[in-house]
Amino acid sequence: MSSDMTLAPTLDGTDGDTGSAVVAPRSKKVMIRLTDVTKCYQIYEAPQDRLKQAIYPRLRKLLRRPEKKYFREFWAVKGASLEVRVGDTLGIIGRNGSGKSTLLQMICGTLTPTSGAIEVNGKVAALLELGAGFNPEFTGRENIYMNATVLGLTETQINSKLQDIIAFADIGDFIDQPVKIYSSGMYVRLAFAVIAHVDADILVIDEALSVGDAVFSQKCMRFLRSFRERGTLIFVSHDTSSVINLCHEALWLDQGTVRQQGAALEVANAYLKYTADEVYGDIVKLQKVGAATEAEGHARVDEDTRLELFDNIANSDGWKSDAAEIISVNLSSADQQPIAVFSGGERVMLTVRAKAFKRIESAIIGFFVKDRLGQSLFGEHTYTYSPGLELDEGQVFEASFAFSLPLLPNGDYSMTVSVADGDPWVNIQHHWLHDAVLIRVSSPKLRYGLVGIPFESVTARITADII
Repeated sequence: MSSDMTLAPTLDGTDGDTGSAVVAPRSKKVMIRLTDVTKCYQIYEAPQDRLKQAIYPRLRKLLRRPEKKYFREFWAVKGASLEVRVGDTLGIIGRNGSGKSTLLQMICGTLTPTSGAIEVNGKVAALLELGAGFNPEFTGRENIYMNATVLGLTETQINSKLQDIIAFADIGDFIDQPVKIYSSGMYVRLAFAVIAHVDADILVIDEALSVGDAVFSQKCMRFLRSFRERGTLIFVSHDTSSVINLCHEALWLDQGTVRQQGAALEVANAYLKYTADEVYGDIVKLQKVGAATEAEGHARVDEDTRLELFDNIANSDGWKSDAAEIISVNLSSADQQPIAVFSGGERVMLTVRAKAFKRIESAIIGFFVKDRLGQSLFGEHTYTYSPGLELDEGQVFEASFAFSLPLLPNGDYSMTVSVADGDPWVNIQHHWLHDAVLIRVSSPKLRYGLVGIPFESVTARITADII
């Protein structure tokens, strides 16, 4: 399978801002309302079928003959309903061809729904397709005027914002060159710079940001976080980490149908499990692991090893196959003493035990630590230090990770743990557990960024007298 499913540190394109909880107060005003919206396309097998469809049905009706269609129907969106209010940030996820772009185009008014009702209250600015709204023969400067005019700005308003737009795009002298010679990244820079300065009430951002470089992507993310405090945002991405980081709610589209809608983290985790199923195909069948009820408690006993487990496995969820199972996860001090609250910087030991129910050629155990937004902060897997273990049916195996806990900001964190068969590039996850361990950090010292590091020394001194 693809390497992004392997438990290892990832870069999510954030700039260290974890303030997604600071948003505009929730208003009762609905900015976008979709009611049972559908979109159907007519697919013709040959060009002449389109002409037949334009003529023959009318003749058949006059001759009182049965109706015949010369096309097949493709339903890009089926019965979508949702409400987005002032201050909401909605992420839309789904595979290619699931109807995401079609849904956005209907919200923006560039497509008309086949049925259903769409209500939009406020000015919409959208970044839907690479180069959409640009004339390739015009210069970047000329396209700023054209695009901003389409989005409702007067010439006077554009003149007052022009230098800010050019500075935000940061494409240098290319601003006065035809956009047909622009790279895809320059297209995105210019297009985003325009929509960021048109004072829109609703921003709609499609996959286009994925072609930008890291520096510009972080600039865009900073703007979007700021925009959330005053406007409504709809964000489409295949990157579930970006959706979790940026959005409070998410909508999962699958073959044109709304498959799930709710909290961003919950929907993203469900989509992650679904994509794993799709990747593995018939190789292994995954089943959802549901959280236990409160009555079942936090402790359980493994029947084979008779180990009483005081971790969070009983209350975590995820998925597993029938080949292997994690039976215990323990995070303690380096000398194996339990820790209730961490301060950051201490030496810790993570011990994960698992059991094989079938033969496994190359067993890997890995983990990563997530913050309250579901962002992956750091992690590791055993394959980095030792090739995968070859296991027979019934064998129990254990992985131990000794490390210094980073200087995390105060708050609650969780640990996702997994056992897989393969290597970091191609593997099958046999047991994936969200929130297998809960970590609470409390320290009187201020921490900066997502993850802090201990410094060996920090000094400040005067090196010269006043001259």
